[in-house]
Amino acid sequence: MPIVEIDTKSGFCFGVVTAIKKAEEELEKGNILYCLGDIVHNNEEVERLKQKGLVTINHEEFKQLKNTKVLLRAHGEPPETYRIAEENNIEIIDATCPVVLRLQQQIKEAYTKGDREKEEIVIYGKRGHAEVNGLVGQTEGKAIVIEGSEDWALVDTTKKIHLYSQTTKSVEGLNKMAEGLRRLQGTDNNLEYHDTICRQVANRIPNIREFAIKHDMILFVCGEKSSNGKVLFEECKKVNPETQMISNVSMIDTSKLSGKKNIGICGATSTPKWLMEEVAEFVKSIIE
Repeated sequence: MPIVEIDTKSGFCFGVVTAIKKAEEELEKGNILYCLGDIVHNNEEVERLKQKGLVTINHEEFKQLKNTKVLLRAHGEPPETYRIAEENNIEIIDATCPVVLRLQQQIKEAYTKGDREKEEIVIYGKRGHAEVNGLVGQTEGKAIVIEGSEDWALVDTTKKIHLYSQTTKSVEGLNKMAEGLRRLQGTDNNLEYHDTICRQVANRIPNIREFAIKHDMILFVCGEKSSNGKVLFEECKKVNPETQMISNVSMIDTSKLSGKKNIGICGATSTPKWLMEEVAEFVKSIIE
């Protein structure tokens, strides 16, 4: 009988767990609760909470609200969001991840105390990502966001550079950004490097490689919007070419299950455990 194993180290990070717990606690009171953006980058989990009464809104809709409660997800928000909430008498239920919150404070302090003519704040991250928007907001929109070497030209390397990272990026990627910018600065290099990557997330990479290599086939479960999911999926694929990315059971190519003796199921920091369990039960029903 083929073995179907769920990776015990996959699934929600503690920031997402906290945000969902806060949402469920409020919804159990029977109150209307809005969430600014998807609470997690996973459509299945967003739909589950929608059925419980969570209403997902965008920033334009948020500006129109008054006298209600809004949950801020783990990704964090820029200062402008808090200003609007105060003006509109919106009660904020703040589920910003502590790691993200600490990073926001670091960037704000560096921006406030720094010499803006001679210093520049650079953030390694995905442009437009909710967390990155919150980080850039700490600098009144002045921080430079770089996604890779193609963005180095955006940085004024004659200035002192304060380099930070979106918390879910890879340590390897951040090191490459630091090395590249130092090279561009040459002998006058003046770069202050801040390793602001969440280790709970970063450690997923070696863990998931180890898990993927042990199995004949991997079903990687994650939402299409998950940045972290894309990174971890690629890591699985590197060590195990028999890796399929799926967002739910309907996406499983059952023909590829044939002849597999050992099937592994894993996911992103935004993948709920219940969804991986659902996939496991479905796979077992097919192969049995």
